[in-house]
Amino acid sequence: MILDLIASRNYAEESEVRAMPMVLRIERVDPPARTALLEAAAASAVAVCLDPRADVDGEWHEAVRAWVAGRIRKVSRRARGAQWDAVQELPGVTITVDGASVRSLLPTLVSETPREVAKLQISGSDLPVDEPGPVPAGARLLYVNPRVEMSAGKLAAQVGHASMLLAPHLSADELKVWASLDYRCAVRTPSVAAWDSMIHRGDVVAVRDAGFTEVEPGTTTVLSPLFETGEIG
Repeated sequence: MILDLIASRNYAEESEVRAMPMVLRIERVDPPARTALLEAAAASAVAVCLDPRADVDGEWHEAVRAWVAGRIRKVSRRARGAQWDAVQELPGVTITVDGASVRSLLPTLVSETPREVAKLQISGSDLPVDEPGPVPAGARLLYVNPRVEMSAGKLAAQVGHASMLLAPHLSADELKVWASLDYRCAVRTPSVAAWDSMIHRGDVVAVRDAGFTEVEPGTTTVLSPLFETGEIG
């Protein structure tokens, strides 16, 4: 049901705005690497949608269904110390990649954002660009538009969109393998030439931003190939 809704994307106009809060753990001392944080964000977003609690008979189903039936808005906020500990008590999924942690929370009406989340800052979540290592075995590749500058917070939401939009295109067996890897993703920035070649392919999932923040409406921010993963074995 949830995957079907994501695949169709034929949503009606929303009477009430819903969003998935994504909480990025960014401590003052020893902050995480940017790439690892983005990969944790991508994995945690799709993990909420594919969690058994989001199934038809699950306790999360209605909240996830109502959100996916509209625009899949996400709002990234940063947390540290006691703030991070507090959001662990809220419904959601935390994924940690190479020491970088993100908790994607159960989507909710924006007007009903939990107090512990509403007080967290949206700004200040940027991190320096780093040089990622080899693509991990079995990771799903998410390619970031090399022409567009985005903060880590903005990009966390974009790669979260990409992992979600990719999921309905995978078979049951592929989803099972991906789940066993905690929905591992590899976020990479290709050359301009490689991006331009990829964007015209028919076997990629594309994220096109609504343009509310940082980028122009309709900007393609992330591409994910349907048949490309990290080397296995």
